[in-house]
Parts: sequence; structure tokens; C-alpha cells
Amino acid sequence: MRCPFCSHPDTKVIDSRLIADGEQTRRRRECIDCGERFTTFESAELLMPRIVKQDGTREPFNEDKLRSGIQRSLEKRPVSVEAVEAAVSRIKHELRTTGEREIDSRVLGECVMNELRQLDQVAYVRFASVYRSFQDISEFQAEIERMELSQPVACNPTGCKGKS
Repeated sequence: MRCPFCSHPDTKVIDSRLIADGEQTRRRRECIDCGERFTTFESAELLMPRIVKQDGTREPFNEDKLRSGIQRSLEKRPVSVEAVEAAVSRIKHELRTTGEREIDSRVLGECVMNELRQLDQVAYVRFASVYRSFQDISEFQAEIERMELSQPVACNPTGCKGKS
């Protein structure tokens, strides 16, 4: 690392510590040439895939949009903020681990539905009714029956598949 004081190309690390729950490394450095000390912070740059919408348009992943959709489904339901944040983190982790640069919005929707199914069944049906554009009560009933019979699903780039 280049020294910010004298621009010498070489510095040495004096101390390293994990911070931010292990998500970041703080390094104390010293310039080999001028002896000045400074601190650097290192974290992994993990890029989220772009979302390919049904009409073919592409947009950057938007964590706030994801969170607000989940919260809308959970409105007036007994689910903690911590549980919502954990669900958002799991969804982001699933999307990142696919290794794909682009993910179909359908895959993201299925991942959200999987998380909502585990958080709150009423919120799951609410989300499903909008996501799948239910037209009448029979579609609600069919989804509830499907929910009662099905197992949790796992997210992957080709769509969420049931775990066996």
C-alpha cells in the first residue's frame, strides 16, 4: 500500500483487527520510508446481481425495495424487525452465492416467498396474492392448500426448488 504522506510504495502492517462483526479488517500501517502511521479498512466487495424484470428491463438490486415489499406483507403481523433483517440478509446471501451477474425477478420473488413462508403464513399468502396476481378466492384457497402440503424451498439461479 502506498504511503498517503510521502507516496512511498511500501508500508508494513503493524496490527490487524476484525471489526463490524468480522465483516471488515482494520489495519494499522507504518511507512517504511518516512515512519508515519495510518489506518486502512479492508472489506470484501460483493456485488449483487442485476434483476431482470418480466418485461426484459434490467435494474440494480435494491435492498430497500426488497425490505419494503417484505414489510408491506408483514404489516400488522407479530414479526420482529430482527427477523425481517435476518430474512433480507439470507435473501441477499442466496443471490450473491449464485455467482450470477443477472437474476430473473421471478427467482427473487420465489426467494422472498420462501422467507415469508417461514416468517409468517399470513404474510406469505398476502405476498403470493400480489406476486401471482390472484383473481378470486379460489386462488387463495389453492395457495393455502399448496402451502399446507409443500416443503420449504431453496433459492437458486434457475428458480427455487423444493428441498428433499
